[in-house]
Amino acid sequence: MVSQHGILYAVHLITNQFGNLVAKVCECLLRNGALTLQAIVRRTELSPAKVRNCLLVLIQHNCAQAFILEESVSGEDAGEPGKALTQYIALFVNILHRVRFSKFMDVVSKELGGSCGELFRGLLEHGRLTVKQIVDRAGANAKESTNTVQEDLGKLVMAHYVECCPAPEPLVPPPDADTKKRAKSSKVMVEPLTLEQRVMAVAMPSAMRRFSFVPNADQVADDQQNVNQPPSKDVGEKRKLHDLESDTALEEEVECNWRANFEELLRRLRHKTCVDTIKVRFDDAAATVLSAMLEASRAEEDKVKTANSVPLSLNTIYEEVVKNEKNHSMTFDHVRTCLEELSCPPTFVKTDDESYSIDFTKITEAAQSEEIESIVLKRFGETAYKIFRLLFRAGCLMETDKIADRIFAEKKETSKTLFKMWQDGYLLMEVTLTFSSYKLVSAPP
Repeated sequence: MVSQHGILYAVHLITNQFGNLVAKVCECLLRNGALTLQAIVRRTELSPAKVRNCLLVLIQHNCAQAFILEESVSGEDAGEPGKALTQYIALFVNILHRVRFSKFMDVVSKELGGSCGELFRGLLEHGRLTVKQIVDRAGANAKESTNTVQEDLGKLVMAHYVECCPAPEPLVPPPDADTKKRAKSSKVMVEPLTLEQRVMAVAMPSAMRRFSFVPNADQVADDQQNVNQPPSKDVGEKRKLHDLESDTALEEEVECNWRANFEELLRRLRHKTCVDTIKVRFDDAAATVLSAMLEASRAEEDKVKTANSVPLSLNTIYEEVVKNEKNHSMTFDHVRTCLEELSCPPTFVKTDDESYSIDFTKITEAAQSEEIESIVLKRFGETAYKIFRLLFRAGCLMETDKIADRIFAEKKETSKTLFKMWQDGYLLMEVTLTFSSYKLVSAPP
């Protein structure tokens, strides 16, 4: 369930980038969940044409998904088949990804080069494009040949930074009753899938189709014939609301549209954060070993929010380390020593019978803590910084006097700082007849 603050922030992002009308439709979906076109029209009091155009913009930029949900509708005859209704659901996480576009660009440009980065920028700006649209845009901006553009697109697909778009209106069956019974009878807690997860699971193409790109030889021939023709007036420009209706007819003829794969980009950013955190806390050698473990276990990560990597043997880790010429000087014992250091509390690497796995949760918490500590230090000063570290490690309520004693500060200054942090939402306070106690909030602003 999306929080009220999350909805307000998402609507703010959509308003800045697409205007008030699109933001109004997006807010309606975020607050009410999946809705049909008629239901959105009733709630927003906009005309059906305006709502449809707004939905096209949201779908084009991967902020919403259309789907058909099978629902049994009882009719006059008992054997009447179920009625399928087209509904729309907002993709909250994809909306938030829009503020990370600059970081995504950095990842792609540094790994694959500037030409791939420029091609990727077009997908971020326009949401989803056909191969022809990608080639036209790249040719208009940089006068690149079709062969070069298709090679760059192939690199992006091979790196899983670009993927084939999901089905436009997938048929989503209702939750299986047998699955519910098994989950209820099972002793292991099974978290049911949300409607958004069910929709995207059905909509996404198979892995083979999702990351399969074959250069189009016909497109190369057409490019040679039209090399002297001026580019289309729409190439390189933002796609407007009135252009989207004509594009839907084009999409039916094209086998696959392409878009940025946020899942893989987030995984790369998380890996970078883990390596940077270890480099600051330990040294370059430990960061090198962790980077090798991430590279060796990357193929086994089936989702972004993975708690632990797959177990790896010491030999496998060492082989991955020395693949890079810069690391040829690292010995087997050096790698073992680094793993032993990482296995010490707070245990960023777990050990089990000569196999090692990365604890992503611990590293992420450490990185988040350091980030918040720097914010607290800049905003409130050194006393607040000490208070934050103390309460974070304690993880429970502490009296004002105890906090002042532990950080070696005067009680008056400590009380003043605690009250200011509480007012700004960084602390929770519990007042009793004798004293006030404070603890950290679960998610500081």
